[in-house]
Amino acid sequence: MSELVQIAKEIRRLTVECIASFGSGHIGGSLSIVDVLTALYYKEMNVDPKNPNKENRDRLVVSKGHSGPAVYATLAHKGYFEKSELKTLNKIGTNLPSHCDMNKVPGVDMTTGSLGQGISCAVGCAIASKIKNNGAYIYAIIGDGESQEGQVWEAAMFAAHKQLDNLIVFLDLNHCQIDGTIEEVVDNGMFFEKFNSFGFDTYSIDGHNIELICETIEKAKQVKGKPHMIILNTLKGKGVSFIEEMGVKNHSIPITKEDLEKALKELE
Repeated sequence: MSELVQIAKEIRRLTVECIASFGSGHIGGSLSIVDVLTALYYKEMNVDPKNPNKENRDRLVVSKGHSGPAVYATLAHKGYFEKSELKTLNKIGTNLPSHCDMNKVPGVDMTTGSLGQGISCAVGCAIASKIKNNGAYIYAIIGDGESQEGQVWEAAMFAAHKQLDNLIVFLDLNHCQIDGTIEEVVDNGMFFEKFNSFGFDTYSIDGHNIELICETIEKAKQVKGKPHMIILNTLKGKGVSFIEEMGVKNHSIPITKEDLEKALKELE
């Protein structure tokens, strides 16, 4: 797993460089999901950068689409496109808009950013996979603030009803959203108990322990007849101390040349 830890560090570097190239962006929530992205793309998912549209591939829906820079950094590191393209983020004519766009970015399976909708798309993909009987797993990453949306729970109810055991959802529980902590805005805590009661096979783990993430995915795959929820206890801005310390204020911030140098130094 030491190799995966190093890959995660490299992806964090690329994520910060990507956002700094534009001058600002959604750094906090991007950095908090790097470890699960690393586990998925480098250990768990059946994907091929040389054939990003292969029919029986596993799929990932990053519902918290503002974390696009971390997704782009991971895809570039994996070889879906050149790393140099990361520095076009949000610029005129770019293929890398702020939020993930399946029509522009190879390897992105669903356009996201309208919060609450991604998990419904993932449920649809899981049903399609069941109909085709192609053996694919569908993964989704949702936010804790995003889970204040009613559509998340409608999708969860339907996923359990359809017994979608090929659906594995990750909740990025960093306790922060754009206007404050989730406890201050709308306290929808007890996520474990809630998803469990909705019929999910539910886990709560350290969201920055890549080995544990992989072990939990494999454990979940042994449970049949239920969709799976893996709650990732994370730190928004993980990996860069001065961003971590900002807490809720790191949702979307400027990244200066000096900030970039300081962050990259920490990520050596």
